[in-house]
Amino acid sequence: MANLIATSAVRGGNPGEPRGGVYLINLDSGQVLKPLDSGTFDVDREGQDRERGLRGVACDQDRIYIATSEELLVFDQAFNAVASFRNAYLENCQEICVFERHLFLTSAGYDAILGFNLETESFDWALRIVTDGRVFGARRFDPNGDEGPLLIDKLQLNNVHCEKGGMYVSGKRTGALLRFGGERVGIATTLPQGVHNARPYRDGVLFNDTEAGAMRFESPTSRQVLPVPRFPAHKMTHAGPDALGGARPGFGRGLCVISDNEVAAGSAPATVSIYDLDAGKAVKVVNLSLDARNAIHSVEVWPYAWPDR
Repeated sequence: MANLIATSAVRGGNPGEPRGGVYLINLDSGQVLKPLDSGTFDVDREGQDRERGLRGVACDQDRIYIATSEELLVFDQAFNAVASFRNAYLENCQEICVFERHLFLTSAGYDAILGFNLETESFDWALRIVTDGRVFGARRFDPNGDEGPLLIDKLQLNNVHCEKGGMYVSGKRTGALLRFGGERVGIATTLPQGVHNARPYRDGVLFNDTEAGAMRFESPTSRQVLPVPRFPAHKMTHAGPDALGGARPGFGRGLCVISDNEVAAGSAPATVSIYDLDAGKAVKVVNLSLDARNAIHSVEVWPYAWPDR
């Protein structure tokens, strides 16, 4: 099996409490490393009802890119901080992805996708997703100008995925997987409300049905609903009615493709599950924390050698 890198964020809590971090997961040996704790960084300055921690993660060449709510952090393979970048239109960043020498970031606050040029290390592309409730549209804007969109957060965009067929965008309120082909935005397929990590896969679509507590694959020939792991209430912490910020066990978020039949998906409390779609079940579950507030945010394949430490 592949090795994975995962980020986590804590929903609610008080200043000074744990705020998630970065995990490396060796699926063969079961070894787990935590090379970064988000408490090391001033990653989020929200109130108690907002998530504190690290968001999307992507690896490219010899660099690791990790997003916070308002910043793009860059590390080397030993997780030494290399650089950080901000943009006026990066607000409540969610997932990120690399495609053809650009890193694309979801900016939920501005209903936008920002493009970061990996060669020039600058933001040089931006696209706002708009809708009248029936039809979606795309509006380009200058990420370095002062005539960009307003801070509305209408669609709660949380995912961007790029491949040669186009850029795919989705959010909790889009009700669809959107495809941007360079000029227009169209609906690739409809989705339930509240989903995360939607992307094309095989002949269908793969996504976390967060409201239903399941990872799903839908295609013309297959429909799989694979529930996220559940843990006994007495084994979890901060799972009761007094938990702040809407902490919810079973909250599914974070998804990556490992092979033609295996995918990794995250959930709360911080857990990464490996699903075999041919077998129709989870074949491995790695729990990282039993704090119900601590939810996986992003999962990706770790493309480098396993750290010798």
